Amino acid sequence: MELERELSLSLEGVTALACWEPRIGEVFTLVGDGPIFYRARLATLGSRQAVVVPFERFTLAPESPLEIVVYQALPEKERFELVLQKLTEVGVNRIVPYVSRRSVTLEERDAGQKKSHRWPDVLLRAAKQCRRGMIPALAPVLGWEEMLQEVAAADLRLMLYEGETYWSLKEAMDRQNPGRVALLVGPEGGFEADEAARAQAAGVLPVSLGGRILRTETAAILGAAMIQFALGDLG
Repeated sequence: MELERELSLSLEGVTALACWEPRIGEVFTLVGDGPIFYRARLATLGSRQAVVVPFERFTLAPESPLEIVVYQALPEKERFELVLQKLTEVGVNRIVPYVSRRSVTLEERDAGQKKSHRWPDVLLRAAKQCRRGMIPALAPVLGWEEMLQEVAAADLRLMLYEGETYWSLKEAMDRQNPGRVALLVGPEGGFEADEAARAQAAGVLPVSLGGRILRTETAAILGAAMIQFALGDLG
């Protein structure tokens, strides 16, 4: 791909570009073959065509070769928006909110003032800010059993657990080479014992982040960052 030369996008590219809600003249990350990543400026945009001008090639790819999916028990207040923003910056591919016994439900979250409609915009703004080549996928809120069924598809399945464990998160990742990692993060107050047992029966390994009790949003961000550092592209 030549720099500083206009490039017409395919219809597929135009459709993908629309997800970013771009404006004429806006700069964004363009994914080429390889994949190779470029910074590009939007020159023209129509319903079925777009012209961009790539002007800089990334020396370090903004997307990790590791796929990380974080399953987050729905927290109260604005904590989930913080989780969405920071997990985007860390390089997570997909975020799945779910309901456990100690978490809140979506109805409870939106009872005072509906804020869940803002979540996609939080992801979009965070992805633009950190120059991601993709916007992390946000799943609909899942029930407990639905969540466990989806987690089973990952190569490495980890649960941050405050109870007795035999592994630290660092030890659980030692000598691993997964393509996809599922990280299960519990609510404030943690998992109930039977929930932890059910998750283990489904092949999820309980791991510890240490002796300090962390808020759920801190655990999600720190856990994802440690996985990216050990198995992905951080550091």
